[in-house]
Amino acid sequence: MNSGQRIVGGGVQHVLDYLRRMQAESPAFFYAVQGDIGSSNGNIFWADATARMNYHYFGDSIKLDTSYRANGYRVPFATFTGLNHHAQPVLFGCALLFNESEDSLVWLLQTWLQAMSGQTPVSITTNTDHLIQMAVAHVLPETHHRLCKWSVIRETKEKLTHVCQAHPTFETEFMKCVNGSETIEEFEFQWKSFLERYYLTDNEYLQSIYSARHHWVPVFMRETFVGDILSDEENDAKNTFFNGYVDATTSIQLLIKQYEKALTIWHEKELKADLDSTNTTPVLKTPSPMEKQAANLYTRKVFIKFQEELVETLANPATKIDESGTITTYHVAKFGEEHKAHTVRFNTFELTANCSCLMFEFSGIICRHVLSVFRAKNVLTLPSQYILKRWTINAKTGSGSTVEEHCLELPTNSQESLTMRHNSLRQEAIKFVEEGAKSIHHYNIAVNALKEAAKKVAAAKKKNADKTLVNNLVNGCNQVVDQGDIDLADSGQSKEEKEQKIRQLTAELESVNQQAEVYRANLLAVLKDMEEEKLKLSVKVQNARLSLKE
Repeated sequence: MNSGQRIVGGGVQHVLDYLRRMQAESPAFFYAVQGDIGSSNGNIFWADATARMNYHYFGDSIKLDTSYRANGYRVPFATFTGLNHHAQPVLFGCALLFNESEDSLVWLLQTWLQAMSGQTPVSITTNTDHLIQMAVAHVLPETHHRLCKWSVIRETKEKLTHVCQAHPTFETEFMKCVNGSETIEEFEFQWKSFLERYYLTDNEYLQSIYSARHHWVPVFMRETFVGDILSDEENDAKNTFFNGYVDATTSIQLLIKQYEKALTIWHEKELKADLDSTNTTPVLKTPSPMEKQAANLYTRKVFIKFQEELVETLANPATKIDESGTITTYHVAKFGEEHKAHTVRFNTFELTANCSCLMFEFSGIICRHVLSVFRAKNVLTLPSQYILKRWTINAKTGSGSTVEEHCLELPTNSQESLTMRHNSLRQEAIKFVEEGAKSIHHYNIAVNALKEAAKKVAAAKKKNADKTLVNNLVNGCNQVVDQGDIDLADSGQSKEEKEQKIRQLTAELESVNQQAEVYRANLLAVLKDMEEEKLKLSVKVQNARLSLKE
């Protein structure tokens, strides 16, 4: 056996057994296999129900990371990730890529998209691999493709090691040109000066990355949402979902254990951030009603970013330079840096503004320049169009819920329908459990509601098809068998037609009964889990009381 076959023989079967077991436990767990895994030429992709649910809320910008294999890891791991409402990494799927041909990468993207119900992201970030770029262009032609800037920078250091060693200032100047340019004109000028300074005008590698500048230099990509509200260093170092859980020594046998450990830890971090955002009040730094409004709307991490922008308005005054009808144009610049002024166009009638820095467009957080204009125009609260729901405390709740928005689009038959409806209901159940577990009061209400729901599901099984509107409990959209259909069977139809209608209604009822039984079992399982959690919480409360007495 070659080394690849030894890896496969030693662990892939363990992974496949795990995936089969998870799908048996939850039809919403998705996995797929391509090719011959036994000969190390195949690939595996999987995404659990939580990953699929999170994608509906935070799938606007994603990252496909295939660097594990390129960096010499034992496991040919690949991940789809994004950022949640706390700017924490969130997982959208995983893969083992033993075969990294263009066809395999196309399969990976198509399979992942299928698992995400065909919902395409606004933007995707990948490494600089040419095959990945072609696969993205093939599968996601409408999605903005961004190359990982840090991959380009690392590659530049490797390609030009001799230049870095000969010129200690090379790396600093390169980073300043890439990150410090606030306008396209400024970048073009600095890039040309940079090449001339180090006599690299004819360097083929630098020419190639310059040709691709629209896909990795920040100033060229500010019109497309990528969700970056952290610094590049934070994004690169801290926001890797499996950082610290999967490394170069991780074997396939250990991968699943570390995968589940990462899921648990990040879920706990999200719950903690949820509690911090809902149960604590941040320190306000201004008397602005807008700051208080934002403190109540945004998660803590995002509010801190907004607060930074708001405070900076004190040092960035707005100067009116033109007025035409309802449009007023301002220059906004920091004291002493008027040459770096940004232009803001403000619509007095609509209370809208757009800034040349395009911060809101790429991050979803309004910039200090627009906020300065709002302050000058006495706009005291943040207009609703500048509150991106994905950054708010209620990002996963309310009328924007994916289940509510897309329930009418769910198919009404086939095994695919069952899986999608199961996923839909499970998503709602997960949210219900998380809300219900936040306090004893919420917990008791949630338990009673679930018991009542279980009774209704059981009662639905006993309804007679020719007398009752049959609620479709699976897709949550109240699809029914119309009584008129039944009456029609008794008027003007032949015996054969009546019998066919009865068979059809009976089959539909049986299908609903079977599905209701599945969800009754799931609801009971949730009740059992919550009872166990209640017991654990009671023990913790009792221990806390004893500690206080001592």
